[in-house]
Amino acid sequence: MRSLFLAQLALLGLLSSALPPVSSAQNSSPSPASEWQIAAQNIDPANYYGITVANGMIGLVSSPEPMKVKDVVLNGAFDTYGRGRVSNILKVFNFANMNLDVDGQRIGPKTISNYRQTLDMQKAALTTTFDYQNKVTVKQTVMALRHLPYSALTMVEITAKTACEIIPMSVLESPENLKEVKNFYSEIDRPHVTIRLLTSVAKSPSGKHTVAASTSFIFDEPHGQEPDVIHEDWDYNMHLAKFKKRLKAGETYKFSVVGSVSSTAHTADPHNEAERLTIFAALERTQRLLVRHNAEWDKLWQSDIIIDGDADAQRAVRQALYHLYSFAREGTAYSLSPMGLSGLGYNGHVFWDTELWMYPPLLMLKPEIAKSLLEYRFERMSMARQNAFSHGYQGVMFPWESDADGQEATPVWALTGPFQHHITGCVGWSFWSYYQVTKDKDWLRTRGYPMLKEVADFWKSRVEKGTDGQLHINNVIGSNEWQENIDDNAFTNGMAKTSLQYATKAAQELGLAPDPQWNIVAAGIPILTFPDGTTKENRTYDGVTIKQADVNLLAYPLKVVTNEAQIRKDLAYYGPRYSPDGPAMGWSTLSTLNTRLGDAEKGYEWFVRSYKPNEVPPFGVMAETAGGTNPYFATGAGGMLQAVLSGFGGLDITDAGINQLKGKLPKKWKSLTIKGIGTDKRTVVVK
Repeated sequence: MRSLFLAQLALLGLLSSALPPVSSAQNSSPSPASEWQIAAQNIDPANYYGITVANGMIGLVSSPEPMKVKDVVLNGAFDTYGRGRVSNILKVFNFANMNLDVDGQRIGPKTISNYRQTLDMQKAALTTTFDYQNKVTVKQTVMALRHLPYSALTMVEITAKTACEIIPMSVLESPENLKEVKNFYSEIDRPHVTIRLLTSVAKSPSGKHTVAASTSFIFDEPHGQEPDVIHEDWDYNMHLAKFKKRLKAGETYKFSVVGSVSSTAHTADPHNEAERLTIFAALERTQRLLVRHNAEWDKLWQSDIIIDGDADAQRAVRQALYHLYSFAREGTAYSLSPMGLSGLGYNGHVFWDTELWMYPPLLMLKPEIAKSLLEYRFERMSMARQNAFSHGYQGVMFPWESDADGQEATPVWALTGPFQHHITGCVGWSFWSYYQVTKDKDWLRTRGYPMLKEVADFWKSRVEKGTDGQLHINNVIGSNEWQENIDDNAFTNGMAKTSLQYATKAAQELGLAPDPQWNIVAAGIPILTFPDGTTKENRTYDGVTIKQADVNLLAYPLKVVTNEAQIRKDLAYYGPRYSPDGPAMGWSTLSTLNTRLGDAEKGYEWFVRSYKPNEVPPFGVMAETAGGTNPYFATGAGGMLQAVLSGFGGLDITDAGINQLKGKLPKKWKSLTIKGIGTDKRTVVVK
């Protein structure tokens, strides 16, 4: 597989002697039916990695089985179970599963043909189609409703090839992690409508939360002519509602299922809330739900990236945008996990992946969503303050892995929890970046400066004065996590200097007197170099292979290193030292820097390396590493998008707002259009 991928890249002119070898790659490029669609055909259940439809609150992960959903993930709901003896995001009731019997036989993977799944990114809808023998053709479309954060809609069309009897079933199933499951079925009769509610309620693994889900059929027939619905309670973890319908040859029958999920992480009474939300959606009816859902996605896609001349890059970039838009939402205080809502990867925790990788594209294209990510951190400042206190520091010390409460949720065996302190600087950096883009002085007064002040106080207490008179940050783990407990890590020191300077700027912007120590400390923190002037990753770094970007981050996005000769020197030294097994976002940094230095062709090589080897079948979902098997790696999406926006597009976040450096495109691209930038939603075109 590796040799095949290298041969393909060679034919495309994508290989460079400077590129490290690709360790493993999936030859899984989908063939989109259009620029907005990703189609999966010839589906192999043994080599299947699902695509996610999500709305920032619930994530539904596709399944290779017909009419099934693999996982349902609920944002903001965590409990202690599974890996690492720490909190894990909850997998909740699968309320989008269905069964279908045709003439008394259950359809399944072995009895269907022409199986195809297509994600429409424009409408955030996954459509599955298949034939069952010579009897029926089925079309099913699933979406997490964008305007109703806790609800999802499934639309079904069944066309009879010959006269037959169908029995569709709405199935509500509990995953193994939920306990004390109780199942309910009720019918609410009104003169104009009958609402049939299938409901399940359970406890989270430790009993911390109550979780509830509810579903209802939506029929097109007039009231009184709908099919009779029968409830079947199979066992404690699964029950269903079903109806029977006879179809004539050529007849098409349509119906929908709407479902909602809630927990005590979101409301005091999730049982009643789930049912109320389902009733609301059911009485909105399918068409009104679609209109509202599509309108919300139309608003999101007002900020888009259009690449002319490279269909594969267009698909990958739009898929990256689609996932970031799907995993976050405006008006919340939820952040982004490395895997978003595509599964339980990294326990759903929040890392530096948010602030440094996923946040910048959202800040440039959707600052209203970026604001929600910052609110997540702001609301957890008290826990970060306690964390700093517990470690003997002042200000706020953010956890390496943050959960719903903002406590340190890194498993004890991972030293990153106590020592990867650069994340606190990343949080401060992201807060000032928001002000740079929006110039929202009220927000700066109530959110930005209070955060930056405490971040600066942390670094002021964190430095140690050495015999050389400099202020050192010792005993940390940098972004290159393969070197533990080292001193004066380049990225950590650079981020500390930057966030200290930003705290001073924020105070001055508000007419306040900054702590004079902030600038003194920032000036005293060293960035180490080798004798030849190359930036040294840490005090004891000796040239070993690195996991991911560290020193190179000082040039972009930090701008600590701005001299072009220095940037080139650091690139030449560290580029060959990136591990081929490293995560996707490292390559995007090399892409952005090379493009900004004027070499768009080399930037393009690294850009392709940042996503192509990591794609897995059948949708081209991006894994964390080449040959990886995890769900969609939103961190890598953020990095790849930065290579496009800030590399080829030249967008640059400054104190004057979002400026545009001179963009430079690879030869293959005819033009790059970036729509909906910043608060004024402007468009730039690079040719």
